[in-house]
Amino acid sequence: MRADRIFAYGAAAGLIGDLLLGDPRRGHPVAAFGRAAAAVESRLWRDHRGRGVLHTLVCAGGATGAAALAARAVRNRPAAAVALTAAATWSVVGGTSLGREARAIGGALAAGDVELARERLPHLCGRDPQSLDAQQIARAVVESVAENTSDAVVGALVWGALGGVPGLVGFRAVNTLDAMVGHKSPRHRRYGWASARFDDVAGWPGARLTAVLAVAAGGRPRAAVRAWRADAGRHPSPNAGPVEASFAGALGVRLGGTLAYGGRVEHRPVLNGDAGRDVRVADIERAVRLSRRVSVLALAVCAAGRLARGRRAG
Repeated sequence: MRADRIFAYGAAAGLIGDLLLGDPRRGHPVAAFGRAAAAVESRLWRDHRGRGVLHTLVCAGGATGAAALAARAVRNRPAAAVALTAAATWSVVGGTSLGREARAIGGALAAGDVELARERLPHLCGRDPQSLDAQQIARAVVESVAENTSDAVVGALVWGALGGVPGLVGFRAVNTLDAMVGHKSPRHRRYGWASARFDDVAGWPGARLTAVLAVAAGGRPRAAVRAWRADAGRHPSPNAGPVEASFAGALGVRLGGTLAYGGRVEHRPVLNGDAGRDVRVADIERAVRLSRRVSVLALAVCAAGRLARGRRAG
C-alpha cells in the first residue's frame, strides 16, 4: 500500500477515534511527553536562550526521532502502518476534549454558576479566571476553541500529510513545548524563546488552513474574510490572529480586547469590532460546531492533498 493511502486511512481512523472516544483520562502519550519535557527542563534550565534551544531540540527531536523509528519498523507492513498512523493521529489531536471542556463551561454559565465556570476555565486556557465576568469567560472560551482548532487538530493533520507519523508527533511535541515554556513568564522569557519560535513556524500552515476552512464552513464567508483581512495582522500572535479573526467574522462576534495571563494584563486589538457583537453564552456551542466542521474538512483536504502528491510521485 502506498504511503499516501496509509496516511489517508490512518488519519481518518484516528480522527474518528477522537470523535468517538476523546482523550484517555490516564496514560495519555502527550501527558507522558510533558512529564519527560519537564524532567529535561529541570536539568537544563538556565536563564539563557541557548539552553532553551537545546531543550527544544532534545525534546522535540527525540519525540520525532522515536516516531520515525516506529514508522520505519512497520513500513513494509501496510496494516501495521495504518494502525500506527491511526494511533498517532488519535494521540495528537484533541478536538473532542476541546469541545467537551468548552461545553462544560458553557453549561455552567447557562446555569448561572459563574464560579464553576471560573473553576473549569484553566482546563481550557491559561487566563486568570478570577478577573473575568460571565461575558468575558464566554469570550475566552470562544477564542480558545478557535485557536485550539488549529493547534489541536488542523496543524497536526497538515504535518501528518507532509511528514507522516513523524510529522504528527513532531508538531504535537513542538506545540506542547510552547504551551509549557513558550510564554513570557520571568522563568521562561529567554529559556522558552526557541520553543515559541518553533511553534510559530510549525503552526503557520495549519493556522492559514484553519482560517480558510472557517470562512468556508462558517456560513458568513464575506464577513469572515473581511475580519481576517482587516484584523488578523493586528493580533500579537502570527497564527492565532488569522484563526480568531476568521472565527469572529464567521460567528458574527467581537473577539480580543483586554485579558490577563499569569498576573499580567494585555490589551489586544478587538477582532471584527465594527461588524460583530459581544460574545454570548450560546456562541460557545456555535464555536464548537464550527470547530468540528473545520476539523472534518481539514481531514478531507489533507488526505486529498497527500493522495494527489502520491499520484504525482507515482
